[in-house]
Amino acid sequence: MANKAQIVAASWGVKTSFHSLVALLVAGAVIGVFYLTRDAEQPPPLDEDRAAILRSSAEMASPAPAPSTSMSALERECDLFSGRWVFDNVSYPLYKEQECKYMSDQLACEKYGRTDLRYQQWRWQPHGCDLPRFNVTALLERLRNKRLVYVGDSLNRGQWVSMVCLVESAIPPNLKSMSFKHNNSLIIFRASEYNATIEYYWAPMLVESNSDDPFNHRVPDRIVRVQAIEKHARHWSDADILIFDSYLWWRRPQMKVLWGSFGSPDGIYKDVMMPRAYEMALNTWSDWLEVHVNRSKTQVFFVSMSPTHERAVEWDGDDGQNCYAETEPITKEEYWGSGSDLAMMRVVESVVDRLKARGLGVQILNITQLSEYRKEAHPSIYRRQWEPLTKEQEAKPISYADCFHWCLPGVPDVWNELLYAHIFQNRTQRLERRVEGL
Repeated sequence: MANKAQIVAASWGVKTSFHSLVALLVAGAVIGVFYLTRDAEQPPPLDEDRAAILRSSAEMASPAPAPSTSMSALERECDLFSGRWVFDNVSYPLYKEQECKYMSDQLACEKYGRTDLRYQQWRWQPHGCDLPRFNVTALLERLRNKRLVYVGDSLNRGQWVSMVCLVESAIPPNLKSMSFKHNNSLIIFRASEYNATIEYYWAPMLVESNSDDPFNHRVPDRIVRVQAIEKHARHWSDADILIFDSYLWWRRPQMKVLWGSFGSPDGIYKDVMMPRAYEMALNTWSDWLEVHVNRSKTQVFFVSMSPTHERAVEWDGDDGQNCYAETEPITKEEYWGSGSDLAMMRVVESVVDRLKARGLGVQILNITQLSEYRKEAHPSIYRRQWEPLTKEQEAKPISYADCFHWCLPGVPDVWNELLYAHIFQNRTQRLERRVEGL
């Protein structure tokens, strides 16, 4: 305002006498009041743009009674992964198993005889905030002309199936399709109206291994090439949103590592203790990301370890039992089972932190603790059995109960609700930074 007053004073030819100075100060004060009043009524364009962007991002999620869909500043600061499970048979499940055209028989527990369906009706409630309500239209708009790709093992495939089931009911039959490529390693769900794809790529170790065949991957001696990833990475190098996971296949005391190529007489094999072998593979993964990921375009997520429930004694159940016949979640706060390895979790955090220091942000979807509580949500015996059961197995169901994967609808839907929240949170933060840089 002082500059404007000086310009006005100069144009009037006011001299620098005491009275002129007083007059000048009075004039400046009047002008200042005028502009402050005007600014109070009409915020500057920069603030208008920021408000419009934040308002637009909030409107991307439709209003609902509970949980809310908008993401306030408080919610963005809230730890969405810390909370409790609340039974909610009004809002959940978010879709019906039998109505999802692309449901996997490995996860279709109701289809294969499970009658207690409460596992479908639990909502994750973070402490101090709400998860934004999953809005299919908002997500598809966000994915317009984009690729969202899940990369990893069968747990990540389950999360991919969940995401497809969450969105496919909103798409007319003639505007959606599923295709399989590269010996079925890559599965692509396409929403043609949006030119959007939701894909899954089979890479259980992330790096190259002798378990890379999506069908014939059960081998007695697992071998990994911890320095080789390009065979896989070329199939998801141009993705806009990447969701990785790799944990379950590394659960062993040591891993056989190959330096060289499979079938090469010059290959060097060495047994490497865990979690060192895991760290070596993740370092290769992070090096690839640092070089190839477009930081201004691609969002990268890493899903933390998915818990198993193989020892009922750990949640005060009977010794020798597992998740078979369980019907209720664990209620003990901060329960942690022996199937979740903190040392491996620290490896992931360390690798991600080093990536961040090099200028590439990877968001960890920390689903471990919230999933630890859900001992009752696994398929157990209620899934397709790929091989005929023996008489011994039929006589003892706990011997073949699947306590690794998750029924759908169920826990992986919440993983995707968390992913949804972070996709839109990161979008809002990027837009805010862009506005602040104007």
